[in-house]
Amino acid sequence: MLQLELVLMVVLAAASLRCAAINTGGGKWDMLLQNVGISAMHMQLLNNNRVIMFDRTDFGNSNISLSNHRCRTYRNDRGTLTVDCTAHSVEYDIQTNSIRPLMVLTDLWCSSGAVMADGRLVQTGGHHYGDHAVRVFKPCNNGSCDWQENISGLTQRRWYATNHILPDGSQIIIGGRRQFNYEFYPKTGSTTSYSLPFLVQTNDPKIENNLYPFVFLNVDGNLFIFANNRSVLFNYQKNVVVRTYPDVPGGDPRSYPSTGSAVLLPLKITQGDVVEAEVMVCGGAPKGSYISANNSNNFVQALDSCGRIKINEAKPQWVMEKMPMPRVMGDMLLLPNAKVLIINGGSAGTAGWELGRNPVLSPVLYNPDDQVGSRFEVQNPSKIPRMYHSSAILLSDGRVLVGGSNPHVKYKFTGVLFPTELSLESFSPSYLDPRSAYLRPTIISPVTRIKIGYGQKLPIRFWVSGKVNMNLVTVTMVAPSFTTHSFSMNQRLLVLRSEDVKIVGRSKYQIRVVIPGSGNLAPSGYYMIFVVHQEIPSEAIWVQIQ
Repeated sequence: MLQLELVLMVVLAAASLRCAAINTGGGKWDMLLQNVGISAMHMQLLNNNRVIMFDRTDFGNSNISLSNHRCRTYRNDRGTLTVDCTAHSVEYDIQTNSIRPLMVLTDLWCSSGAVMADGRLVQTGGHHYGDHAVRVFKPCNNGSCDWQENISGLTQRRWYATNHILPDGSQIIIGGRRQFNYEFYPKTGSTTSYSLPFLVQTNDPKIENNLYPFVFLNVDGNLFIFANNRSVLFNYQKNVVVRTYPDVPGGDPRSYPSTGSAVLLPLKITQGDVVEAEVMVCGGAPKGSYISANNSNNFVQALDSCGRIKINEAKPQWVMEKMPMPRVMGDMLLLPNAKVLIINGGSAGTAGWELGRNPVLSPVLYNPDDQVGSRFEVQNPSKIPRMYHSSAILLSDGRVLVGGSNPHVKYKFTGVLFPTELSLESFSPSYLDPRSAYLRPTIISPVTRIKIGYGQKLPIRFWVSGKVNMNLVTVTMVAPSFTTHSFSMNQRLLVLRSEDVKIVGRSKYQIRVVIPGSGNLAPSGYYMIFVVHQEIPSEAIWVQIQ
């Protein structure tokens, strides 16, 4: 049976390559590292352009040793004390293309996280002895920083939960397996968790289907929460649902383990900070897919639909579109030119151990502002299937970092459909094509990691070797995401309001932009700022909004 499935996979992959070759729109793949030692189940970019990656700690040795002969002792699922001298988290340095092993003690499998206003990655929950843990990583440049852990930092066990940064800079942690509630970090006197009945209402007792809910901060300060096939607008301060949205047409589930993906489409800031907020949900698995795959070895074709909804309209409705191909376990990323990249995943089955089939090797580019019917563009394919437990994030140079894929309880490299993947590669969208380099801006000033306040005006000077069309220069501000299980938590892109673009020297220009006026639009913290000319972004500088 396994041999037959391997043959079918090769045939289907070849068919996918042929299709992609006909419909490609561009993009370039590069192998960065063949072996980073772990399978990158979770990824987060930090403001020093280093990426934290990790998988799980309770499945045996990884392929990278801890430094300085360090080891950890843990009790496995059978209760046996086990010594492990390998790392299950690493730091990737983008500039040097190198890996540094990190020490993590508690199990952070299928956990969640967010970057706080001061730049620290605060990572929560996980499995077994890690389900109540809070882990903090403070970035550094000298190789001395590592995880700091509090094994009882949460009030409830959090496994498959979702985190989001709030306007005041704190973090909300929502749901998790058999947890129909939420709590906050840091704790401010109260250690209470709060009931969220919406998670009960969206729970399928057989397979749940409401894990890793899609959560976005609306421009009014409330939270848009999507689970299964339903969504609400939630006032977390008063613990009340203020709005219930229509179900997604068709009624099929989109959250884990049916595992579609979602983004809050780019927020375009206008005079007076008037902004339209629109959520887009794509892919997933039809009703019954998980049970069909798990119980009957029948892998149903994934969903090929996307839905968009303007969440602040008087009578919001889902507007449906069809993707070029079905996709489950895909990642949706906001690119600095305000387009959406859909990448990774398969076209049949669901998330879960061994339950996905037919890898989708070709990313798809989506332009939200084009006419319906012409918004999708198939990109050049990768050669590496990225199935269950893969991840992707946007880097400050405009590339997309892609890693992970391990549908197995342990690391397995032979005799399986989709071997454990330890490689790390990048996808460069077509805006990084060398033939367009003469149109690409380079930011001259300010220098990176500056501090700025709400509502302040920021002059940005940049250089372009070719002729600049002043009407086609914009500035975007992107919050880096914590990505796992096909959802990029805290991902946010704002198209900033600009006041003027002017020439300040030979091939040198200045644009003055206005930083958003409140934490509802942009929670305090670190953002990447890109200058975009004719849809081609510069390399970003980092700013810290306070």
